[in-house]
Amino acid sequence: MPDQVTQLADLRQQENELRVLAGAILDEAKRLGADAAEIGASVDAGLSVTARLGEAETVEFNRDRGFGITVYRGRRKGSASTSDSRPEAVRDTVRAAFELAQYTAEDPYAGLADAERMARDLPDLDLCHPWEIDAPAAIELAVQCEDAARAADPRITNSDGATVNTHAGVRVYANSHGFTGSYPWSRQTVSCMVIASEGDEMQRDYWYTTARKPTELEPVVAVGARAAERTLRRLGSSKPPTGRYPVLYTPEVAAGLIGHLFSGIAGGALYRKSSFLLDRLGEQIFPAFMRIREDPLQVGGSRSAAFDDDGVATAAKDFVADGVLRSYLLSAYSARRLGMETTANAGGARNVYVESTGQDLDELLGMLGEGLMITELMGFGVNVVSGDYSRGCAGFWVENGRISRPVEEGTVAANLRDMFAGIRAVGTDVDHRGNTHTGSILIDRMMVAGA
Repeated sequence: MPDQVTQLADLRQQENELRVLAGAILDEAKRLGADAAEIGASVDAGLSVTARLGEAETVEFNRDRGFGITVYRGRRKGSASTSDSRPEAVRDTVRAAFELAQYTAEDPYAGLADAERMARDLPDLDLCHPWEIDAPAAIELAVQCEDAARAADPRITNSDGATVNTHAGVRVYANSHGFTGSYPWSRQTVSCMVIASEGDEMQRDYWYTTARKPTELEPVVAVGARAAERTLRRLGSSKPPTGRYPVLYTPEVAAGLIGHLFSGIAGGALYRKSSFLLDRLGEQIFPAFMRIREDPLQVGGSRSAAFDDDGVATAAKDFVADGVLRSYLLSAYSARRLGMETTANAGGARNVYVESTGQDLDELLGMLGEGLMITELMGFGVNVVSGDYSRGCAGFWVENGRISRPVEEGTVAANLRDMFAGIRAVGTDVDHRGNTHTGSILIDRMMVAGA
């Protein structure tokens, strides 16, 4: 594997090549007679290895390149894509998009984002730190990770393996307003999943670490040990009791709960009138202590970007402040459909932070008293139109503010409106691995079904 300096130089060269190619594609669209055009281009390469039971199971190298081209003829839109960067292939793809546009229906809301909203300041957000690692070294790390899990306890009897991934690439977006934005990126991940047995019972769980910088990954031995610990604590699971109880979502599942908020305020759901949060902008939907914000310009953030998928300049903002819904999640297109302005969220929210109310996990358990702590959710029983929520779950039963036993095969149900309004606290145990940074979330009461 080339050293980091060489990898960075190669990515910068590819970035320049993609920018030149994007310009050529826009010129070709203009030559054909397009009124406007835009292109999203990307290239990425990576190494992924998996070790199982002490031996390498898979070793994969991949290198992908893609171009998505959209051409506008008046209010008609045509799109085409290709992975072939040869000039003749690119010309054919632009021509295909141009020809398709004549067959699509006119859409009065179609078109590029307004030119004055294009990002002008494109700071270096420090998003690319390639990992100088080759396949043998990655295999060795994966074996060490799995060995740590298997050695943790004799009850760890099998493994689904440990995986080491490293990927890096470049993204470019350009349009006929004259905007071109680009950045290189990297992502590294180490994960492990093992199986524990006791009598006739078997349980499985996992742990992972991910970061842009390889130096910010958890040690592989710690990942394996944590996977074993999480698996062992599930042994002896039984069903939770049935009734209405407080429910604590641990950080890894609490992020999904916040994700349902963004599904409800997404422009597509709103203009289709298929959201439980329709017409709730400016209204209180959470307790007054709740604040949910995004910081797309965070240096080194997991989803940082100075421009969204429309090329619009991003900026930090509150989605929820003082419990009040302050902003929807809009692209240029969905904003036009709603008669509003884009919120620079084409492609979603970036680097979301849920403000903590200051309690650690033990304090949250004390507030919970008796009820359910959820560590895993199953199924897809969430209706964004009505807000109805019903998910299978596993975790731990809490009594007198302390974990008493593991539980599984339970179900929790409520309506998202009531769940959001019923949040009692947000913990300090924040999980920073994903796009949504939140601690555990305690909800006043939900219907729990089990035994």
